[in-house]
Amino acid sequence: MDPRRSSSQPNKSIGRARPGQDVVVAKRASQFPSVGQSLPVNYQPLTEQRRQTVPRAVKQGRWRRLRQKVTLKRTVITLLVLILLVGGFVGGKFIYNAHKLFGGSILSVFSSTKLKGEDQGRVNILLAGNSSDDPGHSGAGLTDSIMLISIDTKNNKAFLLSIPRDLWVQLPGGGHQKINDAYVDGENNSFSAPGYPNGGMGELEQVVSQDLGVPIDYYALVDYTAFKDSVNAVGGIDINIQSSDPRGLYDPSIDYTTHGPLVDLSNGEHHLNGEQSLDLARARGDAYGSYGFDAADFDRTQHQRQMLVALKQKAVSAGVLANPAKLTSLFDAVGNNVKTDMKLDEVHRLYDLTKNINGNAVQSLSLNSAGGKDLLQSYSASDGESALIPATGVDDYSAIQNFIKRQTSSNPVVQEGAKIEILNGTSTNGLAARFENQMLSQGFNVVGIGDSAAPPQTTTTIIDASGGKKPATRAQLIKQFGNSITTANPYASVYDTDFILIIGQDQASTGSSGSSGQ
Repeated sequence: MDPRRSSSQPNKSIGRARPGQDVVVAKRASQFPSVGQSLPVNYQPLTEQRRQTVPRAVKQGRWRRLRQKVTLKRTVITLLVLILLVGGFVGGKFIYNAHKLFGGSILSVFSSTKLKGEDQGRVNILLAGNSSDDPGHSGAGLTDSIMLISIDTKNNKAFLLSIPRDLWVQLPGGGHQKINDAYVDGENNSFSAPGYPNGGMGELEQVVSQDLGVPIDYYALVDYTAFKDSVNAVGGIDINIQSSDPRGLYDPSIDYTTHGPLVDLSNGEHHLNGEQSLDLARARGDAYGSYGFDAADFDRTQHQRQMLVALKQKAVSAGVLANPAKLTSLFDAVGNNVKTDMKLDEVHRLYDLTKNINGNAVQSLSLNSAGGKDLLQSYSASDGESALIPATGVDDYSAIQNFIKRQTSSNPVVQEGAKIEILNGTSTNGLAARFENQMLSQGFNVVGIGDSAAPPQTTTTIIDASGGKKPATRAQLIKQFGNSITTANPYASVYDTDFILIIGQDQASTGSSGSSGQ
């Protein structure tokens, strides 16, 4: 057959398959050039064949899958970019605020270092608050909020102790003032002393450390904005109001932001935002028409401790730690409005130590209700200024120091603080005084010594007047002085104590008498 004829006269049977015939080739046979003609340079029969034979539905399916892959890839890339942008923003905020707040290298965040006081099992932080960010009123620099945060690093416990702003203290430069003036005085006089930070917080540290008998390891100074913004950053806090007044708490002093009363809260659970929390932290109920603030400034400090614990719990919750926006806001609140002498690696360590301390393991303490006893009394200074002094007298902080010592000790006898009177029941002079010194060094709370009114006795006797409330002290006294113990107390009208220890002749030989009398 002449190929050229086949080209000019197509076979009418093309498209009908017969045995041995390639249908596809037959369909395209007419497109082949005649003998002697060249093929086009870009001619690709297999490619052309595939393009012609792929069904339309198959092509659409492939394009759909390709578009889905492209869309998915773009979505993943977009999410990764967003994550990097958010992470970079949060990280940038953290770096900026961390450097501003703590100084030093930002790489310190990846390490931690042992805190001062940790080897002794307790870290003490002095927290002070003022309204330096609100200079429109007098006394903006006064630290009207002062609190000791003491962390038991071995037993996952802590306590918060409010120090009254009106406590009458002697300042290092001489003279007495309320303790809330110590910071301002230190700033104005450029305070400097070995072992303390320079400036106002250094002076406040020295006063608290010396008067209350507790070492201070670190300090933090915060302003109104720090507290308000921190509460807002974590989405608010939840507190339970339990006022002695059935109506709850009310202070009609004006909140100049909301133009409403400073506090108006019923008893029960409340969710507070930053402004509401700040108002409660400031309210003392001293305005006419107030109710629910029976203890005035002591109620204010109690609410501060309550809210601080609530803020700590919220800040370390998963809802905050996993929320970049809240973390950023929290970094801003702290970085802009807090001053501290802690370094970044120390903060890391502090977080590690406190993350397992829940709210129930944090005690809230006040000097006006220290184990049911008021350790303070009102005082009028020579210029007529009203203040607070220790119940034992001006500058006599012995009872307050003993109270704090009981809170910071791991010795159960010290923690109980049982009052013990020692009586000399022998004819050996100086026996009661000698045992007083010995027992004080062991942590016993010896409140007095004297002579027994009974005739000299051979055996040492323990009179337990504690009503079973001081078991550790009872056990230790029995261990040291024998099991001659009774609850019959012939001295009940004479001594207001938990135990009376009458030293017998059996203890006279344990040491020489170094003094006369008791």
